[in-house]
Amino acid sequence: MDNKGQASAEFILLFGGIMVVVLLVIYMYNNYISDLSGEVQSKEVKEFNEELKILGKYFK
Repeated sequence: MDNKGQASAEFILLFGGIMVVVLLVIYMYNNYISDLSGEVQSKEVKEFNEELKILGKYFK
């Protein structure tokens, strides 16, 4: 009877440990994606401004 209770407790601890690791990975991935989106947006804005400068030559 005690073995079943111990096995259940160990399973719960194992599951909790896995959940902690998964949450940490999600948190780090979220930070990575947030940083990456900032870089992509700034790159897009820079390219758009360069294109506007090129088009501006035709209207002067």
